[in-house]
Amino acid sequence: MEFNLFHFSALLSVAFVASHAVQSSEDYWRSVLPNTPMPKSVSELLQSPEWMDEKSTVVDVGEGNVGVNTGNSNGTGTHVEVGKGSGVGVITGAPGEKTEIGVGRGVVVRSENRGKPVYVGVQPGVTPFDYQYAASAAQLHDNPNVALFFLENDLHQGTNMNLHFTKPTTTTNFLPRKVADSIPFSSNEIPEIFSRFSVKQNTLESETIKSTLSECEAQSIKGEEKYCATSLETMIDFSTSKLGKKVIAVSTVVEKESEMQRYRIVGSKKLGEKAVICHKQNYPYAVFYCHMTNNVKAYTVSLVGNDGTKAKAAAICHTDTSSWNPKHLAFQVLNVKPGSVPVCHFLPEDHVVWVPY
Repeated sequence: MEFNLFHFSALLSVAFVASHAVQSSEDYWRSVLPNTPMPKSVSELLQSPEWMDEKSTVVDVGEGNVGVNTGNSNGTGTHVEVGKGSGVGVITGAPGEKTEIGVGRGVVVRSENRGKPVYVGVQPGVTPFDYQYAASAAQLHDNPNVALFFLENDLHQGTNMNLHFTKPTTTTNFLPRKVADSIPFSSNEIPEIFSRFSVKQNTLESETIKSTLSECEAQSIKGEEKYCATSLETMIDFSTSKLGKKVIAVSTVVEKESEMQRYRIVGSKKLGEKAVICHKQNYPYAVFYCHMTNNVKAYTVSLVGNDGTKAKAAAICHTDTSSWNPKHLAFQVLNVKPGSVPVCHFLPEDHVVWVPY
């Protein structure tokens, strides 16, 4: 399933205007990581709506409320207000025309099915990258991406794998830290979260939100430090607090989306044995489940598909899986036991691996 904000992206508009009026998320990246290129998977989550012009911006951020005014030299302008529990109002003005849009009590969240998600059969908000997660027989049968898991012994030139690299199915964008921090993010505040985003109980959206919060709040496994970042700034802060500021950020890049096909490994490069891995979650705005675990190796793997599609995939190999759920998808796919052999997996395009250099 996929979360989409209401068509005029009111909340995101507020977020991007506010971020540029003070210090944008992109500027924060540059200030903390001046020598670290931003992966496309991250920059795509910072895209502002096309109708916004940043030539003039006034922002007022109060407790539970955000007010934004943008004005341009050509006479056009935009006024956005978000009040806690009071909804979102947008007024855009252009020469000779005026558009007003209002949404009562929160931003509407839509679920639009554009096809199967990356992991077919996985319950909302839970991913195979949660090592306490247990896969069912049905999920094993329905999941076309089980080959994302492989053994480290297979990580060499000439190995063939059946893979399906799909484009990200969750298109929600980052909110700047100040805006994200003003929104509750706790299982104890689920009624308030549902109210903010006009989500009804007992729906796919509500179950996805609850599942993501539950995963973020679950106890870490042995040797794991975890954190759910609700903004790019907090993802940067967590990663650099564990690895230092001399880091690189890597994501999977695929030339084009294609059907399930055979890929051949044409090369690999070891990035290091210390990493923070951040997985994009299903949520009304961009949230990343980040964790640092002991006994890992990070790689970039170059692959070529039968149809000529090229991919440079980020891969993580876990050399100690003894604390994982014995029924985890990886063990069932690879027919190995926890702690017996290193288990590796490729990452989807919207996930990020941080490694020191």
